[in-house]
Amino acid sequence: MNNFGEAIVLMAVGMSTVFSVLVLVILTGKMLISLVNKYVPEEEKPEAKSSNTAAINPGIENAIMAAVETITGGKGKVEKIEKL
Repeated sequence: MNNFGEAIVLMAVGMSTVFSVLVLVILTGKMLISLVNKYVPEEEKPEAKSSNTAAINPGIENAIMAAVETITGGKGKVEKIEKL
């Protein structure tokens, strides 16, 4: 029974050590996130350009619309086409 008692103690020490380290990692991560959010400004994204539908070839636009209609069985609708 002596070995069983040592095993239980070792298990408790190991589990508490792992738990402590994980709590430390979580708290450090949260602190780092809050510091970065506080002192580093967020980059501003450029506004989206106006509609690029004039730049798309009408033949390509018709082909995209036909493909969507064929795939969705006439239930799909193309609202916006833009180049990436």
